[in-house]
Amino acid sequence: MRPADGENNVSEVQPLFQRVAVIGLGLIGGSLARAIRDNGLAVTVVGADKRADELALGTELGIIDEAAGSVADAVAGSDLVVLAVPVKATRAVLAEIRPHLGENAVLTDVGSTKSSFVNDVREVFGDLPAKVIPGHPIAGSEKSGIRAANPELFANHKVILTPAENVGQPDLEKLRALWEGCGATVLTMSVAYHDEVLAATSHLPHLIAFSLVDTLAGEDENLDIFRYAAGGFRDFTRIAASDPVMWHDIFLSNRDAVLRVIDHFTHDLDQLRTAIADQDSATLLRVFSRAKAAREHFSKMLSGQAYVTNNSQKQVTFRLQPGGRISGEIRVPGDKSISHRSIMLGALADGITEVKGFLEGEDSLATLQAFRDMGVTIEGPDAGFVRIHGVGINGLQAPRGPLYLGNSGTAMRLFSGLLAAQPFDSELTGDESLSKRPMGRVADPLRAMGAVIDTAEGGRPPLKIRGGHALTGIHYEMPVASAQVKSCLLLAGLYAEGVTSVTEPAPTRDHTERMLEGFGYHVHRDTATASVTGGGRLTATAIDVPADISSSAFFLVAASIAPDSDLTIRHVGMNPTRVGVINILRMMGANIEVLEERVIGGEPVADLRVRSAELKGIDIPEDQVPLAIDEFPVLFIAAVCAEGRTVLRGAEELRVKESDRIQVMADGLTALGVETTVTPDGIIIDGGQTMTAGTVNSHGDHRIAMAFSVASLRAEGDIEVTDCANVSTSFPGFVALAKQTGINIAAEGAE
Repeated sequence: MRPADGENNVSEVQPLFQRVAVIGLGLIGGSLARAIRDNGLAVTVVGADKRADELALGTELGIIDEAAGSVADAVAGSDLVVLAVPVKATRAVLAEIRPHLGENAVLTDVGSTKSSFVNDVREVFGDLPAKVIPGHPIAGSEKSGIRAANPELFANHKVILTPAENVGQPDLEKLRALWEGCGATVLTMSVAYHDEVLAATSHLPHLIAFSLVDTLAGEDENLDIFRYAAGGFRDFTRIAASDPVMWHDIFLSNRDAVLRVIDHFTHDLDQLRTAIADQDSATLLRVFSRAKAAREHFSKMLSGQAYVTNNSQKQVTFRLQPGGRISGEIRVPGDKSISHRSIMLGALADGITEVKGFLEGEDSLATLQAFRDMGVTIEGPDAGFVRIHGVGINGLQAPRGPLYLGNSGTAMRLFSGLLAAQPFDSELTGDESLSKRPMGRVADPLRAMGAVIDTAEGGRPPLKIRGGHALTGIHYEMPVASAQVKSCLLLAGLYAEGVTSVTEPAPTRDHTERMLEGFGYHVHRDTATASVTGGGRLTATAIDVPADISSSAFFLVAASIAPDSDLTIRHVGMNPTRVGVINILRMMGANIEVLEERVIGGEPVADLRVRSAELKGIDIPEDQVPLAIDEFPVLFIAAVCAEGRTVLRGAEELRVKESDRIQVMADGLTALGVETTVTPDGIIIDGGQTMTAGTVNSHGDHRIAMAFSVASLRAEGDIEVTDCANVSTSFPGFVALAKQTGINIAAEGAE
């Protein structure tokens, strides 16, 4: 807070601006002026307002340092000018200040429509000067006027800036720092996108609230309606108490974007009316379940951070103490690969598919949400249970916007095959990590089938798929073994004319082939080649997702390397194309028993008992590499704890996962005092080296983070692993389960 006269400001905040002029001392302008003063962000704050009494009150209450006699007086000599006037008054005020605006002054505003502000600036100035930076604080109150000014109004709220391409970066950073100094989080986006987003998320709800209250106030029983209104009605219609003049201006200024979202909402509301009139329970269930799930999904994805872009990620750090023994009996979450595919094929099947054991991680939930966005009714998940109302092989509907797939490379590659033959356009996007991963390996063969797909530079996401193009089956010899590429092409083959076949250079996981057979779609398999013939149908079935062997791998290694350990892992998927980690660990001398083998839903399942063992370094057979491709980060930890040298070759695929897993693991081991030799397609690790205390950057890769958590069992000091938020994408509940088994782990920054 700003110190009183005669007091010393201990923190001595350096002012960002010499003189800030705030034009309009209402709620937002007054709150900003007071926040700038209280936080020492400017030497002098000058206010201007056409209401003399408000201006005088601003000085009296300590909201401003000076009250200007005119707008011209306020602007003259100011290096930052903030317009906080009604939207409809903006052009007139701009014309008034233009002759007095200094050459080096930054001009910004606080209005909730940005296109109208930019248009007004162009009209008055002839262009959009580089020092004009439109802004919009996402904060407010039903109260108005300078008496409502609150210096904490922007704390923990968002401020959106919409700078033009020619804006000066130093000016933008100073304005960003000013808002951050007021406690806000600053985001940037384009003018047009801002107005579309706000039309949907702010303007339309206010319009509906005003309209609903007005409608009910005109009813004969209006007093009773309001007397007996429940909390939901009161909470929603609270915003109808906002300033009507301000909202009148906003709706007229953001007319085009508001009309588009009104038309969309009106159309959907009319569909609901028709469904109610026709007793169409299926439509009501689809809309309501999709809406409920969407709100929960995106609230979870964004962690309550409205207006934050999807690639924003909270910072989570794992702190691990050395030592411990692993014991007990556990079941890890469901297999992610099978969870993805159960939703995909269930959505395209005829009938209702019920799934048990579904992995409720962010990757799998992103796939589930994407199908809801394409018109599929999906109930759940509820404790791993999902019910999918299939729409048939040709029943998907065009999504209203891009399909956001989070961190999931599996989802993006498989979706590209499914969507390549749809009659509608689609776009696949993901988080920052996924946006760096190559997609040319699926885009190129899909183009050979007739698909039209645009990618970003380097064949990276987003993928823009143009609909309405018929596909023709091809034979594809994969240059690198990849279950994702194989699955993508087989799924595209469901829609292609003729036969689509894929030959792989080494065996990869065959969940897609097995599950297609489970849904009644024949897959012809001839040694290394799998093929499908287009034009068939899928029939709904029941699926019991086994525990993920990739998630189990962390505990298989943990119990192998920690002294006096004895752990049982229940209901683990034992697909022959996935058991490379067990094969490799057994070659190294691990003590792993396979118990209670059985087949459930076409997938082999077993319980695994693992006990401590003296591991030996080995040359990992290249035919095992594709069978353990996701498990190598934790296998590297096993190699460090083994006696002798371990050599991995033929693992180029590891370099294009969520990170370059070979290099990132090598860097992490170096941070713990372990020397390795990285090769173009693998790594050489001499076992028996001591792992010391250190800090490891996981680079947002969940498997790296979990692998170094296991390393703590044999380390001689504390380990800190940074950038661990993505662990929840594949293994929700990892930290709690790791603690339960005996790993000394704490997550800092997690919810």
